[in-house]
Amino acid sequence: MRIGFLGGGNMASALIGGLIAKGADAASLSVAEVSAAARERLAARYRVHVTSAPDAAVQGCEVLVLAVKPQDAKPALGSVRVGNQLVLSIAAGLTIATLSRWLGGYRKIVRCMPNTPSLVGAGIAALYAHPEVSAQERGKAETVLRAVGEAVWVGEERLLDPVTAVSASGPAYVFWFIEQLAATAEKLGLERATAMKLAVHTVLGAAKLAAQSDEAPASLRKNVTSKGGTTEAALKVFEEERLAERFARAIDAASRRAAELGHDLEKD
Repeated sequence: MRIGFLGGGNMASALIGGLIAKGADAASLSVAEVSAAARERLAARYRVHVTSAPDAAVQGCEVLVLAVKPQDAKPALGSVRVGNQLVLSIAAGLTIATLSRWLGGYRKIVRCMPNTPSLVGAGIAALYAHPEVSAQERGKAETVLRAVGEAVWVGEERLLDPVTAVSASGPAYVFWFIEQLAATAEKLGLERATAMKLAVHTVLGAAKLAAQSDEAPASLRKNVTSKGGTTEAALKVFEEERLAERFARAIDAASRRAAELGHDLEKD
């Protein structure tokens, strides 16, 4: 499968690396990137075709991945002529209607929302396809995203806003939790390096257990929580502080902000 990238930033680089690791031929991958430094880096690391502006290799691909910042998407799309290829957008907030308008009514478009753990092959992406996208084309889009992790489909485009709040922004919440866990451990007397290692590996191990277990997270939590024990004492504080309600409000705020940003981009 020939894949062209408009933009060669971190996420594009992760996808390219993942695809090659999964067996893709570097010669089948092309990147249009304005930064000379980024072009040099991609060419040296992956041996893919790079260009400063979309050329025949990029425009003649089967899948065209829009991997630029949302504010740069319109000029990037204006520099290509789409024919029968699939356009796969990882530009946050840009709706299919907006992308289609910028492409002169073209509608073979899939939107996806990946997240930063894709950089280490542990990502999760949600995808939504325009109804005119075929099952085969959906499969191509999924192949690209599964090169760096897992992929799920949503049935309505509006659901990409809560996806953004949960999985795209989600790593930041986890990093914040790691920060707090480590900082508190340090305050309680542990050395900084030890505190951070304990915090990181606790989160890593718990996530791995949740992913591999047949039990629901609620059951796994109960398994750790002994009556009158240390875990129960901590969870009781969470309950008293209504942490679940506050967390829900935070996720809702992120989802609403995702929708607002999308609306702002549609005005262009």
